[in-house]
Amino acid sequence: MKIFAAHTADFYKTGHYYQYPDGTELVYSNSTPRSDRFANLGPDFDHKVVFAGLQGVIQWMLIDLWNETFFNLPKNVVIGRYLRRVNGGLGPDAVTAKNFEALHDLGYLPLRIKALPEGSRVNLRVPVYTVCSTKPGFGWLTNYIETQISAETWKTITVATIAYQFRRLLDRYAEDTGGEKAFVPWQGHDFSMRGMSGIHDAAQSSIGHLLSFLGTDTIPALDYLDIYYPDSNPDAPTAFLGGSVPATEHSVMCMGGKADEFETYRRLICDVYPSGIVSIVSDTWDFWHILAVTMPALKAEVMGRKPNALGLAKVVLRPDSGDPVKIICGDPDAPAGSPASKGAVECLWEVFGGTVTDKGYRVLDSHIGLIYGDSITFDRATRILEGMKAKGFASSNIVFGIGSFTYQGVTRDTFGQAIKATYGIVNGVGRELEKDPVTDSGVKRSAKGLLRVEREGDDFVLYDRQTWEQEGHGELAVVFEDGKVHRQQTAWKIRQRLHGTKFFG
Repeated sequence: MKIFAAHTADFYKTGHYYQYPDGTELVYSNSTPRSDRFANLGPDFDHKVVFAGLQGVIQWMLIDLWNETFFNLPKNVVIGRYLRRVNGGLGPDAVTAKNFEALHDLGYLPLRIKALPEGSRVNLRVPVYTVCSTKPGFGWLTNYIETQISAETWKTITVATIAYQFRRLLDRYAEDTGGEKAFVPWQGHDFSMRGMSGIHDAAQSSIGHLLSFLGTDTIPALDYLDIYYPDSNPDAPTAFLGGSVPATEHSVMCMGGKADEFETYRRLICDVYPSGIVSIVSDTWDFWHILAVTMPALKAEVMGRKPNALGLAKVVLRPDSGDPVKIICGDPDAPAGSPASKGAVECLWEVFGGTVTDKGYRVLDSHIGLIYGDSITFDRATRILEGMKAKGFASSNIVFGIGSFTYQGVTRDTFGQAIKATYGIVNGVGRELEKDPVTDSGVKRSAKGLLRVEREGDDFVLYDRQTWEQEGHGELAVVFEDGKVHRQQTAWKIRQRLHGTKFFG
């Protein structure tokens, strides 16, 4: 579907050119995460969001899309198309196209966007970016693009924040149980693409996952980072964005037939992937039979696999149904001594053994592992890690496939993200604007006037009702102005800002 930049707005936005007072010269707005009451990220969540994703949106939408479908086309074509759309939707002459005619003549978006550095962890109720018009006569444009820029940024911020909390969780349990810290960036694996709202949404939101992890099956997210957050040296170690491992699915496991399931496992482990890592979906029929019968019978073959060039030789089993906490850690209501009562991690330990960390927790032999990717939430991941710890197993015995149940099961309201105007100029006179509904709890109360954000210790602090001179200082820096990008950042710099030097464990 071809999207036209001038049409990427709510219908009601098209009339605001008329509705602002005569002489409106400038509109100044900001995007702020206002609340986390729907986030459900555990009791130690510190009420900060991870700001990310704006740079890509600026390039592909505010520059590339507007150039391709508006500025680089003949004016009569884009204006004719715009009038056909709005007259058809709102009725003849409901709105004008004079504002878009003037914009086309200008040849670029007369806007200034100032933002915090991507990868910053930002306190609630503090703006992550501001937008204002730069030329008289184009004040209407600031909030005309609200819909498109909000729609394209809120998801990345939300996913990046959730992923960061998963990373904190895994880092903490690795520390508590002596798990391998260098393995943590691979313990959160993005399984979300098929459940997202299209391929572009998958790419754009999944870069938020990749700011905290390396594991992903969302190939377009890697392309997105390559294009919009490129490293100046593509051969540098820091240019590595993420990856995955060979893995089966149910169609593969079913095709071999239930009666010959053992041969399917043997062939995958010995013939198809005699070295490296292979992940095998293991619950097509009876997961407990795989643990109790198939894997013991294939122990020699598993232990005899040769390391690849990276030194890896691991068979990873992937149960994909049931209660993940009980599947991994054991079901106390199952018959005593049964595989179900022991749980997958204990069953594999009994077959393959392993080592003990310096904290006294067991780690499965390096030839065998587990991944669980069915409806993993932050709460479920926490309970699995805690359950393994209670059984004496280190956190590094499991990889979590984090899918659309978590990354798509969110909305703009997860962190209450909204763009609101706080300042304007009418006939040369500044006006401080504020929203403060008497019927609201206070969540929707906006800042007022021009804004400045300062870094104070580990927090970002908002100062409103500023002068223009004051607004020019602080942590909000120009990233887009009059059609041009400023202060481009690489994916690695953003990861480093978010995790310091500890991104790789």
